[in-house]
Amino acid sequence: MTDRIPARIVESFDPARPIRLPPARNGSPIHTRSFSGRFRNLRRYGAGLLLLLFFGLPWLSWNGRQAVLWDLAGRKFHIFGATYWPQDFILLSALLIIAAFGLFFVTVLAGRVWCGYACPQSLWSWIFMWCEKVTEGERNQRIRLDAAPWSAHKLLRRTAKHGLWLAVSLATALAFVGYFTPVRDLLQDLLTFETGATTGFWLCFFTVATYAKAGWLREKVCLHMCPYSRFQSVMFDSDTLIVSYDAGRGENRGARRKGAAPRAEGLGDCIDCTLCVQVCPTGIDIRDGLQLDCIGCAACIDACDSVMDKLGYARGLVRYSSERALAGGRTRLLRPRLVGYAAMLLVMLGAFAWGMASRPLMSLDVNKDRGLFRENDQGQIENVYTLKVINKSQQPRQYVLSLADSGPFALHGRRELSLAPGEILDLPVSVTLTDARAAKPTRTLRFALTERDNPTHRIATDSVFLAPANR
Repeated sequence: MTDRIPARIVESFDPARPIRLPPARNGSPIHTRSFSGRFRNLRRYGAGLLLLLFFGLPWLSWNGRQAVLWDLAGRKFHIFGATYWPQDFILLSALLIIAAFGLFFVTVLAGRVWCGYACPQSLWSWIFMWCEKVTEGERNQRIRLDAAPWSAHKLLRRTAKHGLWLAVSLATALAFVGYFTPVRDLLQDLLTFETGATTGFWLCFFTVATYAKAGWLREKVCLHMCPYSRFQSVMFDSDTLIVSYDAGRGENRGARRKGAAPRAEGLGDCIDCTLCVQVCPTGIDIRDGLQLDCIGCAACIDACDSVMDKLGYARGLVRYSSERALAGGRTRLLRPRLVGYAAMLLVMLGAFAWGMASRPLMSLDVNKDRGLFRENDQGQIENVYTLKVINKSQQPRQYVLSLADSGPFALHGRRELSLAPGEILDLPVSVTLTDARAAKPTRTLRFALTERDNPTHRIATDSVFLAPANR
């Protein structure tokens, strides 16, 4: 065993090939170049659908109310024809767990495609970059504008850009808050300057947050603030599809004469045009290998494919591939980790569907009065309770209240209940001990609620009955 520190020989600096650091490494602003291609079209269609859902859902109506509304004040969550209550929170938790496992499955299969194609941060960053292009021009024009001294022309273009950014941010905030406050009333209040302080605060907060994150922070959110970017790489394996540069085909890089055979000149297919760097929203050079900064958007693939088409070379110098395929092997789609995630997803989706189908459309909560017990005018021990009954369905319902396995107890109060759709009823009742010989300090009571027209729909909730120990 030796005490020497292992050394690794590195290439010395070649003056003929100066090092060019990408924007992500040299700290310069990232100005993306316009491009086209199949992956860009796929992202545009997917983003268009997601944006249509985000901005359009609050405006849909369902049975006279907003189709999707998280009514925090009323503690009700309306999703089309279903209404969910705080008692259904377990379903929301299950849905979030399913979404997390779905993200894990997609990450093992194809890397950070969520980041590149569906993440809100990425989608809004692309929108804001489009605003830059419309107001300040293409990449080279924006670089020149940055370097130019302040003038009326520069001030006008910058004002137009930030005006568009703020307009998109305000529309985003209005749509988001519209999921928690009826969006039509919200817009009316905003136009008439009658917005409440709380609503106004959240509108300002989300406007500023969108403006800052998509306009100023952008890739910094992905690199330094998003936890997914930190742990997603440990989920990759040698068969995960990632955006990769085929170094064996591309090296050595360099310009060449039109029509020349690159191999005869000792060159690979990469002409070192740096278009892959210029289109990257995080400012990296994909030719440096897999990096934490890469969000898997495939912009570099579209840019490189367009260059290969012009040169008459085969596409795929930069492509979705796996580490195994780049080493000359064959990518395996069916592997234990991926199959395990898929199996867990199917099980959880089945359990979630069963939970949704078997979810009771009525609720019964029992709260015992603060007093321990009391004696009524007949000398019987009596406990007082407040029942909260909720009709979770979209139709009026009639219910029958009773004590399940009542034994030596009698229930006093309303038995026949009629509730409108979504109605909450607070009902005071009392229970008396009819047989003093059965008295114990603590007994379990079970309150039962049955739908009158459908006795199979029945729920029960336990509580306690307190009595003096010496009776």
